[in-house]
Amino acid sequence: MKQFLSVKDVSNINALVNEALFHKAHPLKNSSLGKDIKLGLIFFNPSLRTRVSSQIAASNLGIASFVINAGSDSWQIEWVDGALMNSDKVEHIKDAAGVLGSYFDVIGVRTFPTLKDRESDYSEFYLHQLAKYSKKPIISLESATLHPLQSLADIITIKEHSSSFKHKPKIVLTWAPHIKALPQCVSNSFAQWVNAWSEAEFVITHPKGYELDEQYTKGTMIEYNQEKALENADFIYVKNWSSYNDYGKILDVKENWLLNLDKLKATNNAKVMHCLPVRRNLELGDDILDSDHSIVQQQANNRVYAAQAVLADIISNL
Repeated sequence: MKQFLSVKDVSNINALVNEALFHKAHPLKNSSLGKDIKLGLIFFNPSLRTRVSSQIAASNLGIASFVINAGSDSWQIEWVDGALMNSDKVEHIKDAAGVLGSYFDVIGVRTFPTLKDRESDYSEFYLHQLAKYSKKPIISLESATLHPLQSLADIITIKEHSSSFKHKPKIVLTWAPHIKALPQCVSNSFAQWVNAWSEAEFVITHPKGYELDEQYTKGTMIEYNQEKALENADFIYVKNWSSYNDYGKILDVKENWLLNLDKLKATNNAKVMHCLPVRRNLELGDDILDSDHSIVQQQANNRVYAAQAVLADIISNL
């Protein structure tokens, strides 16, 4: 693997999942693999799980990691080539990325969408500019459109719970309420990974108007009736996202889309997933989050081993 921006960079999903599970069982087995390797972790928006899990994963492999909170730990960056830098931007990405490329062997970066300009957000301009000028392998720690490390951890978690199944697990991605506009990246990415994995029955359910970009959901069953979608589900992934077609908007929804224990009665005793952070009793209630149905903490723990598998693969190919 030369970079990790999406599932398209992965040649064999099951092999990567198995590598992650190996690291989970033996986290320090390859503690000298990353000797003399330096990892830069650059955050353009806040992070808890991604930041800490990436640092632990790096430490488990003997990699030295360095965190940069862009905007507070560095100069304001100008991203546009040929720009006249006569405003508040102090350093051009050509220069900043060039320096970072000379310091680090691998760079992880977390960007975030504006939710105002769909074309700009979905071009992944910032991610590609950093890759272009750093000339080093890039790991997406979440971007404007995708969150591949989260999705890998999700697949790992599902694999742990479904390995004894005699049937393809039924996975339902369900929209949930929220009080603010959130990006589509986690949902896009999860859909992309599950479809590429092709070892599950997959259904996406959401109110009309919340359709995701078809490049990630093509071929997936879309069901606008949540209760129907949940029938015989083995896994339910709960996530809010704002509208893609009416970009970045929160649309009026009259139906009750909050998942509860009563709705789980139609499922196959489904396990419930969420990427965190979660607004309790708005997106997902305490009744589920604190029940045996919830595997959100296991998902979060698996973020370490998802990152460890990706880092091990990348540095083995340097």
